[in-house]
Amino acid sequence: MTQPRLFACMACVGLLCMSRAVAAPTEYVVAIAPDAAPVVADRGAFDMVRWESVLDDIRTRAAAQNISRRTIDATLKNPAFIPNIVKRDQNQSEFKLTMDGYLARTVAPSRVAMGHKMAHRYPTLLHRVEQTYGVQPHVILAFWGMESNYGARMADHPLRDAFVTLIYEGRRQTFFTNQLLALMKIADKNGDDVSKFGGSWAGAMGHFQFIPTTLAQYGVDGNGDGKIDISGSVGDAMMSAGNYLNKLGWNPNERIARRVVLPADFDVSLLDGKTKKTLDAWAAMGVTNPDGTALPSSAMTAGLVADTLAVQNARMNAAIAPTDPNAVDTDVAPMPMITAYLTYPNFYRIKRWNNSNWYAIAISELSDQLRD
Repeated sequence: MTQPRLFACMACVGLLCMSRAVAAPTEYVVAIAPDAAPVVADRGAFDMVRWESVLDDIRTRAAAQNISRRTIDATLKNPAFIPNIVKRDQNQSEFKLTMDGYLARTVAPSRVAMGHKMAHRYPTLLHRVEQTYGVQPHVILAFWGMESNYGARMADHPLRDAFVTLIYEGRRQTFFTNQLLALMKIADKNGDDVSKFGGSWAGAMGHFQFIPTTLAQYGVDGNGDGKIDISGSVGDAMMSAGNYLNKLGWNPNERIARRVVLPADFDVSLLDGKTKKTLDAWAAMGVTNPDGTALPSSAMTAGLVADTLAVQNARMNAAIAPTDPNAVDTDVAPMPMITAYLTYPNFYRIKRWNNSNWYAIAISELSDQLRD
């Protein structure tokens, strides 16, 4: 049995992309060989027997799917166990930002400014995506900015090592096994070394942070070189993103969301985005534009999304706020108005890309600011 070797911290020397080498992450154990028990691993104790069982299972599954011996051997040659990935997967921190705080961070002026620069750098390519897939340039730019900050943040781990570590951990073993097998098939098709693919700790890669199964299904060779490289080729990446959004049903004639204001006593249970009403029905319930003007009259349906926790906290603070000593007939401060978003069909298509209301709102806000 090959004994695992323990490596001390090594600084990453660069964030490198798919089909390029990725620097080693901080502290990891390297082990050889494979089958995974469906038990979540204790991150405090490395089990060499389980690790080898995982690698054996990968080898068996890959061979059954006709993945080449070359790629199988490259995948199973000294893959690294990365404890920090297990820690991040098991201890994903609670999201504590308010929606306004999240939008301030994700739709920052610097990101908007860089988006405009990229629009001027790639006008022909963006036009080609729009003509081919019906996805507007400002929408492609918004996804690019949100996913990788326009290619500045694409990879911080070797994907092979991340997937094997997550398979060993066992929490989502089937999902990550399928991702690794898809990555191996991509390597086979492109003639790449699977150990050189880089991505996030959770397995996303490239300019638009596709997982391997998404890349396999929607990837496009945008530059005509016979390969699909969504990290090394902006053309491949943009065309793949356009193809994916098109297949999700993207409608270029619809907006994503509309910022609105609700009455102070509006029913918070309706703000989950799942309740759909016509714009006329929402207007009848007191929903207005931020400046107080009426919504456009329309039978089009939309949901409503807001930061319900922030709304509830604001209401609580208002209820306990000191009253005006000159007030006569009230013992509470006025309830605050509620800022929310009407959400249209494209909003829900974005959620099939990333199932987060706040992410979809950020795409809406960023794309609006990146319009020509």
